[in-house]
Amino acid sequence: MGHDADTGDNTATADDDAAPAAAATAAPADPVSRRHLLLLVGPIIVLVIMSNVGNVLFAELSTNRPLLLIALSAPNRNLILASHQIPLAAYFIVGFVRLMIPDFFFYALGYHYGDRSTRWMERRTPSFGTMMRQLETLFAKAGHILVLIMPNNPVCLIAGAARMRKSVFWTLNVVGTIGRLIIMWLIGEAFQSTVDTVLDFISRYRVQLLLVSALLVGFQVLWEWRSGNSEIQQLMELEHELEDEGSSVPD
Repeated sequence: MGHDADTGDNTATADDDAAPAAAATAAPADPVSRRHLLLLVGPIIVLVIMSNVGNVLFAELSTNRPLLLIALSAPNRNLILASHQIPLAAYFIVGFVRLMIPDFFFYALGYHYGDRSTRWMERRTPSFGTMMRQLETLFAKAGHILVLIMPNNPVCLIAGAARMRKSVFWTLNVVGTIGRLIIMWLIGEAFQSTVDTVLDFISRYRVQLLLVSALLVGFQVLWEWRSGNSEIQQLMELEHELEDEGSSVPD
């Protein structure tokens, strides 16, 4: 998934002046209630569903409703295609909000549950686990740079688990996200003729592409669900695992 999903003073409970961790693991903060955990996991599930909807309707939205496309899902591809079809202010506001929202919840998960949350993400798939361990190693050496240049879901989770200071994390994240939006906009401008050609192709074969997208996304979701590896199942599993470990307190 990008961005594809970290939390601020209302979610984190430690002092903003806490020292940044040298490694990507740390003891979690005081346990939060089950209701609080649901408030962290629930929105991420909604974002996963939104991304799937955006992928299914990509052909229609990319040509007719580009602003809605990046509101649903904002990988680089969508940002480039939408960049010069919508007003500049709308592009930056909607793109910024969509990219920042998952960071808020993943950072909070890592902040409150420490290395338990990173172990959960490592178990998603063997390849993902390898990537996560590499990111954790890199984060211990250059965490600030990672948050600045690639504040994606795993990096935000690791930053929270490492107890990176909130002020530092959000400053780097905001600067990096704005930088990403500017770069995607400049790419769209530099390759405007190519983007127009792609959009023209999508427009001419919109119905066929909608059918293909629906089949591919449907097959992927069904296959992952039946194998127990879907993102929604993994998020529900995270909730149960943390409860089983006694990390929640009664409401």
